[in-house]
Amino acid sequence: MHSDLWVEEKFEDFLGLRLKVEKVLFSGKSEFQTVDVVETKGHGKMLLNDGLIMVTERDEFAYHDMISHVPLFIHPNPKKVLVIGGGDGGSAREVIRHKGVEKCTMVEIDAMVVDACKEFIPLTASALDDDRIELIIGDGVQFVKDTTEKFDVIIIDSTDPIGPATPLFGEEFYQDVNKCLSDDGIVVSQGETPWYGKEIQHSLLSVLNNVFDNTYMYSFSNLTYPGGLWCFTLASKKYHPINDFNADAVDKSGLEFKYYNKGVHTAAFALPNFIRDGLQHLLKN
Repeated sequence: MHSDLWVEEKFEDFLGLRLKVEKVLFSGKSEFQTVDVVETKGHGKMLLNDGLIMVTERDEFAYHDMISHVPLFIHPNPKKVLVIGGGDGGSAREVIRHKGVEKCTMVEIDAMVVDACKEFIPLTASALDDDRIELIIGDGVQFVKDTTEKFDVIIIDSTDPIGPATPLFGEEFYQDVNKCLSDDGIVVSQGETPWYGKEIQHSLLSVLNNVFDNTYMYSFSNLTYPGGLWCFTLASKKYHPINDFNADAVDKSGLEFKYYNKGVHTAAFALPNFIRDGLQHLLKN
């Protein structure tokens, strides 16, 4: 049956992205947000939270490769990893591909996102049943405040700083993150688009600089986030993302990637001038 349904994500009052929808697979409203999963014509299955595109099957690997493998190949021996957010399961999926990781704790606030992705987007969510993943439905902000565990790598896989994700961009949260990192721990966070989110990037880097001695930013490209070019922030207690990167470990891992490789790892930290402008004093690389 022919569908005339399109999904349109509008950014502020001047930009929009429209995708053709073949079928609505799930639509619900949790206590936190609306959650929709649709089958699109050109991008496969797609998850939307409050009408904003979170994941599509066509390009999800770009985001999940870069948020996960960059810190995991900088740290020489990551055994315990914490993912905050990431309800689609893609980040945790990539984390446990590393054989040295003994445990991945994932704290996602919205059970509806997890359940919808498990049922309709197994490409990202199927690994959530792995024995090494401890899935906690709860508040990541409260988790890092209360936990006594130490983690080698923490991945903040959050949405934009709106709704339930707002506290994930604050200094108090990162003070607690710092507390539950190991002595040589690394934290990576979703760092917005340099095209339209420069103020958010400045704010987040300022917060990280108040908490960590070593703060960096790296970039990646994707199809479905406004602007296409997006960033992650990386803060480390010890390691430099290039000087301490062991490229040989990528080869020895035997892992295959769709986006990440050792050349991309290094190049991602070579930021274009328009990104560095205004952020230079906040970057340590």
